[in-house]
Amino acid sequence: MRIRPLRVEDVADAAALAGCDDSVVGHLVRHDPAGAWAADDAGALAGVVLSTRRDLLWSLSALAVVPAAAAVGPVLLDAALAYSRGCLRGLGVVPDDPATARWARLAGFALHPTMRLAGRVDRSALPIVDGVREATPADRALVESVDRQVRGAARGADHEILEAGSGLLVCDVTTGSGYAYHRGGSPVALAATTREVARRLLWAVLARSAGRQPVEVARLSAEQDWAVDVGLAAGLGVHVGGFLALRHLRPPAPYLPSRWLG
Repeated sequence: MRIRPLRVEDVADAAALAGCDDSVVGHLVRHDPAGAWAADDAGALAGVVLSTRRDLLWSLSALAVVPAAAAVGPVLLDAALAYSRGCLRGLGVVPDDPATARWARLAGFALHPTMRLAGRVDRSALPIVDGVREATPADRALVESVDRQVRGAARGADHEILEAGSGLLVCDVTTGSGYAYHRGGSPVALAATTREVARRLLWAVLARSAGRQPVEVARLSAEQDWAVDVGLAAGLGVHVGGFLALRHLRPPAPYLPSRWLG
């Protein structure tokens, strides 16, 4: 078993192992090669770790190993953490997996349990939302400014992946600013400078669900009770599972992280 950089030819296998889209893995290999590593077992992919570095924020995107190679998990994480040198903060979305949670904690991350809202939106509960509109290319500066205030780093090149197959809403009013990437009535990523703006954006996203299409609002730390209130009012159920792993960073809020891009 050897630990080596993840290569372009590994993308399909790495995506299958990590449970994400090929496009995400390809994007990270292209933009963050120093944060992408593989466990190679005689030519077969036994494990993969993906991470990003944006401004001074390092994010763990994925960490997955085959069951027979569980011992290599911490080694892969250490390889990716070398990419975080010089960063002030660390963030990662950890699935509901005891081994991955253990590795993150042993690496110095604080684990914050997360919730998930799921179900069909009660359309009779949808309020009239003012101040939310579809984004234009001119809104990139607004989105980057919100991210720097809320999560401590802009997303930069990651917008090209978030924009693929997703819509983008923005809200810029006297009480604050924010944005929400969304797909099928579910938020993909959301950040705002105030809870009021975050609530407006989440309601606007839920309103874009079609008919009785199920939606999901995932990766909610306890600080996102504003989102829990919106979800309950919309008729969604609450479920528990997974963690937000943070290092030298308080839980960002109001904030719904991207599954793969923090």
